[in-house]
Amino acid sequence: MRTWVPAAFLALILAFLLPPVPALIKKTLRRRPALLFAVPSLLAAAFCLAAWRLDAWSWPVTLLIVGYTFVPTICIFFQGMDAGAASWLDLIVILLLWLPIELNAGARWIPRHAQGLLHTVAYGVALTLALVLFLAFRGLKGMKYNLPSRVMDFVDPLIAFVLVAPILIGLGLAISFLPPFHVPGQPSALRILRSFGLIFVATALPEEILFRSLIQNWLMQKFGSSTGILILASVIFGCAHLNNGPQPLPNWRYMILATMAGYAYGRVFQRCRFDDLARASRLDETCCLLTNHAKGTGVRAPKPPSSSR
Repeated sequence: MRTWVPAAFLALILAFLLPPVPALIKKTLRRRPALLFAVPSLLAAAFCLAAWRLDAWSWPVTLLIVGYTFVPTICIFFQGMDAGAASWLDLIVILLLWLPIELNAGARWIPRHAQGLLHTVAYGVALTLALVLFLAFRGLKGMKYNLPSRVMDFVDPLIAFVLVAPILIGLGLAISFLPPFHVPGQPSALRILRSFGLIFVATALPEEILFRSLIQNWLMQKFGSSTGILILASVIFGCAHLNNGPQPLPNWRYMILATMAGYAYGRVFQRCRFDDLARASRLDETCCLLTNHAKGTGVRAPKPPSSSR
């Protein structure tokens, strides 16, 4: 279960990279819009099933996941399909999907042994619901969630990495976020590729969907693609790392580095002329891989909820 449940959500999320998938969902929902509510029903049921299998099911958890999935869906449903430019209601829905997970809502009702896996399931629920609501039903423009199609889709993140990595490493060492660089124990190409893949699916892709396709995209549509908006999106991205370890919380060191990295990710996202979020995701995962190997911590997976918060 600890393998196939995350794998199933990953397959769903990656399936949206294929244009026929969101197009088919949109076509189906255009004929029968009420079918949209089947999505939160299935996602809430999947979460409850996982909680039951882990001996963590309870009525408060059930009510929480039902509210978490249905409230954003109701908002987008009544806003309607192809609702035009980004709206304030879109921002409310984005926050409804992001903040409960960021703040570990409901952690006190979940036994500690089940928190890690259920937090991962919650991530899968959030990303799947966001893609259905905004990409398939809402038709929010500028999400850039698609496979790379040009050589520059690979060159741009590489250029950004070459420019940004030395700065992040130097600053990370200066503020004691990173220890002196050392070669990981038993280094191998297979281990690096495995870390690269895990970081992509556990960190880079979820972060880029939320912070670039949704939050930065909303800001750009609402207020324009200025440098000030890019800085604002970067600061939001940085602040989201204040409650991440391993340093004491609030982790201002992580925030500083994440803000600077977020500026690079956001600039790459801005440069995308076509729908290709994968550019920023590749830069994100490469920076994470370098940072984690420098720290010797391995993969930076989504943080599990803490019963103390």
